[in-house]
Amino acid sequence: MPLRGRKRLQQMKPWKLSLIFVLAICAALYSLRSQQTDAAPNQTEWPMYGGNAENTHFSPLRQINRNNVKQLQVAWTYDTHDDFEGSELQCNPIVIGDTLYGTSPKLRVFALDATTGKERWSFDPNAGQRPQGAQRNRGVTYWAGAGEPRIYFAFRNWLYALDAKTGQPANGFGNAGKVDLREGLGRPDADRLTVGITTPGIVYKDLLIVGSIVSESLPAAPGHIRAYELRTGKLRWVFHTIPHPGEFGYDTWPKDAWHYSGGTNAWAGLALDEKRGLLFAPTGSATYDFYGANRHGDNLFSNTLLCLNAATGERKWHFQTIRHDMWDRDLPMAPALVTIRKDGRTIDAVAQTTKSGHIFVFERETGKPVFPIEYRKVSTTGLDGEQPADAQPLPVLPPPIGRQMMTEAMVTNRTPEAHKDALERFRKLRSVGQFDPPGLQGSIVLPGFDGGPGWGGGAFDSTSGLFIINSNEVPCILKMVERPKSKAQESARSLFARDCASCHGKDWQGSPPQFPALTGLEDKYKAEDLHAIIRNGIGRMPGFAALGDDGIRAMTKLLLTGEDTKLPAGQGGSVIDLKYTLDGYTRFLDKGGYPAITPPWGTLNAVDLNKGKIVWQIPLGEHPELAAKGIKDTGSWNYGGPILTASGLVFIGATNYDKKFRAFDMKTGKLLWESLMPASGNATPATYEVGGRQFVVIAAGGGKRGGEPGGKYVAFALPQSK
Repeated sequence: MPLRGRKRLQQMKPWKLSLIFVLAICAALYSLRSQQTDAAPNQTEWPMYGGNAENTHFSPLRQINRNNVKQLQVAWTYDTHDDFEGSELQCNPIVIGDTLYGTSPKLRVFALDATTGKERWSFDPNAGQRPQGAQRNRGVTYWAGAGEPRIYFAFRNWLYALDAKTGQPANGFGNAGKVDLREGLGRPDADRLTVGITTPGIVYKDLLIVGSIVSESLPAAPGHIRAYELRTGKLRWVFHTIPHPGEFGYDTWPKDAWHYSGGTNAWAGLALDEKRGLLFAPTGSATYDFYGANRHGDNLFSNTLLCLNAATGERKWHFQTIRHDMWDRDLPMAPALVTIRKDGRTIDAVAQTTKSGHIFVFERETGKPVFPIEYRKVSTTGLDGEQPADAQPLPVLPPPIGRQMMTEAMVTNRTPEAHKDALERFRKLRSVGQFDPPGLQGSIVLPGFDGGPGWGGGAFDSTSGLFIINSNEVPCILKMVERPKSKAQESARSLFARDCASCHGKDWQGSPPQFPALTGLEDKYKAEDLHAIIRNGIGRMPGFAALGDDGIRAMTKLLLTGEDTKLPAGQGGSVIDLKYTLDGYTRFLDKGGYPAITPPWGTLNAVDLNKGKIVWQIPLGEHPELAAKGIKDTGSWNYGGPILTASGLVFIGATNYDKKFRAFDMKTGKLLWESLMPASGNATPATYEVGGRQFVVIAAGGGKRGGEPGGKYVAFALPQSK
């Protein structure tokens, strides 16, 4: 400060100095709060998936607070009447004005009165037909339009635009209100490939930008990131996540891999820096997930956080979190665009969480790491034909939020019998931590194939710098087996052994509930329904249109009658043969069906992104039958993420078995309130205010890992004064 200024301050009366300091503090607090609230166009709404374009899961609402949260009660319930055996409901609803938009287990789209839960309109892309199986949808996208607001969502391979006021297909968008997502893939066999959207796209100016969900087995569609004109559905730009000739990263694949390889898709959602026009997209692994002999190289842009020009799709920067992935380590959630303070600097950053529980933090404009990243040397001894990468990146800070390797000391002690059995099986497996190349012996993967952190995402508070994220700690077994070779003349059974057994088992018994048994299908499906499922896919299962009509008919007959049918020579075989495949998506469970590792099996975590440290960590969820026996605070599988409010509350459902919706203190992790729901809330909640009353709503859909299915939305609020 200049000398003249210091003298002036010294001459001021004490009360004037105090006033100056008070005003300065108020200004600083206002500045911090404005950073927090600028993200939402209307601070009372929940206008998009994740709450805002930055995907921070934050609301500035504070009517419900630490002191009154125990008074929360059910304000309304909406029953979709759409749940069925095996159905799921993962939707994070959005609220615009006094209208809530969401989806049902059968992927019916609806609009509700956000104060009462009364339905205003409904649109059924199934046209009233029986659903062929569980399908996943995590929300819809809203565009205000010029007086013609629209809702965008995807059903199978179709991107729909609906009139937000009526629910009818929007005039002028694509063909009768929908666009075929298989168009523009650049593949001659596009009609035989599976492509859809589970996580909503994001609006930037006059564009709808979307990722996709594609098959995780070959043949698979490429994971292009695409931008469509909001009004017409015309494709404006495409970013090739598997680079074409002349594009950056082309040399990280075999020559012409873009013709046949697939995956590398941004299925987990997107984040947008609207002021800078920057789009952030996390991608998944390349196909096939666990064996990459047909894709030697680092495989850009798989397992990569991409920063793109939102207007053009031009790459600005990227960071690959796993080189040549062989563990199905997709980036599982959209990144959070955060503002943190480190070493006296205010940094606009992007935080990307991985399945292993690591959080990479980069400066938003440049991609420069905020915390150091080290490249760890790893084993390069893989299966025949495999060429693993020799080093993998890991952030030094923050530390991972879950255990990274299972040891004998972690084997379950739930009962002596469970411990003995699990220990014997553990000693037959490899357990050496992250990046152990898949092999024939079998190895422990911790966190498991689902993560760690999952698709629900985390919530960020800019005032404290706290990032709240839930996580699983359930180990899986990664074991490879030789895949049957293609024959000159295939049969239905040989096709099953090569293309289906890795998920559903050689004995057809699967790994329920995620991979169901295929016995007794004749009592559930007609031939035409099962034929459509095999061709188009359903839920997590991709479509197998590449088998051709003869192959699909033969497979249908096999599953319904047990009759094996031979195919004409040269028909029904896979486009690409691989020597090895996964021996099922197997969880390492004890004899009672519980994780064969000591608790916690699920956690809720608070990470200080300013300092790169974990502030608190608590078990999330219980198994009611174990709690009744005194085995409490185990944590459980959890799906769906948390949200944060300005009053310092964390709201989360997610827990798979206890059907509870909870509120925690953001600063301490203390449980402040909980409520039993009709089914598990395997979804991210939303909060909003209408008529001066704050609501918190969550989809209670259940259905995960054998949980009871449900189809209700439950909204909570404080009691209305009389």
